[in-house]
Amino acid sequence: MTGSNPKTVLDSLNQGLYQALRDDPQVILMGEDLTDPYGGAFKVTRGLSTAFPNRVITTPISEAGITGMAGGMALRGMRPVVEIMFGDFTTLIMDQVINHLTKFSAMYHGLVNASVMIRTPMGGRRGYGPTHSQTLEKFFLGAPGLTVLAPFNLMSDVSIGAPGQLLYEAILKLNSPVLFVENKLQYTLKLRSAADLGEYSLASSNSAEGIHAPFYRLVLQSAPSASFTLAAYGHMAHMALEALYRLAYEHEIFCELWVPTQLAPFMLTPLIESVAHTGCLLAVEEGTLSLGWGAEVLARTAEALGPSLRKAGRLAAKETVVPAAPELEAECLPDTEDIIKRVLEMV
Repeated sequence: MTGSNPKTVLDSLNQGLYQALRDDPQVILMGEDLTDPYGGAFKVTRGLSTAFPNRVITTPISEAGITGMAGGMALRGMRPVVEIMFGDFTTLIMDQVINHLTKFSAMYHGLVNASVMIRTPMGGRRGYGPTHSQTLEKFFLGAPGLTVLAPFNLMSDVSIGAPGQLLYEAILKLNSPVLFVENKLQYTLKLRSAADLGEYSLASSNSAEGIHAPFYRLVLQSAPSASFTLAAYGHMAHMALEALYRLAYEHEIFCELWVPTQLAPFMLTPLIESVAHTGCLLAVEEGTLSLGWGAEVLARTAEALGPSLRKAGRLAAKETVVPAAPELEAECLPDTEDIIKRVLEMV
């Protein structure tokens, strides 16, 4: 996979890691079962230990230990990349991230950096059950000093693809800790350029400093001016894109979809400008409803627009344990039908 032309999100991420290891000898990749022939639980690291045998390290099963060791490496000038096999287990690294990695630079007057990249797959819809199907990044979004990124499957650079490009730049350019959230269902999605979007029109702006973290805007080319704004990220953005199409052709409700790839720090100016025009906003996420990403998006939009925000809503997972049974899991997590239903209720 490494060194080849990426076709999927998984290929792109693998290529991003390959190029980071190739371009900077201080990059080290660590995690559980990363080495060949296994290449990680979701195969994102396949081929990397063969290409860089001394810099891809399979570790014991201790998420806190892996992250703590990465922090020590970063203090010595290295750029470690940590893979947490399932995002559910980021709960085990919270002390290392919240009380250590995000604090070191300020505590030592900027003389050290904690340039630790933490990659992890999140999300359900694969029947993995209560402790392997959660979407937990909301618990990290308010941590000062932590950047949270979530890739989308659009192309920004033909040689690597937007997901891998975002990962590559974050590893090499950010001198602070990063949580990189990879939704499991995105791995097999094909990379798409603006030319592949057919009826959709694509625009993007940058939502980050130091790296290119696109904030995508998608609308139907032939549609009238949008009267509704949707906001979603990761795999939920794909469901929202399908909902945008069906709302237009089945209900004559025309929407703009905004997809951030940087979740924290919050930089929402393009989205707020869209809502200033439409007056209506629905924020969609796979995590649970209370105190989530969507709640913060709505709060900041309301603060910025006041009465100009005429209608606002959130759509998220039910606040319950994620079941293993496919039918029950589908009832727990929001999907395209739920997005359409909620927009119709709001208008």
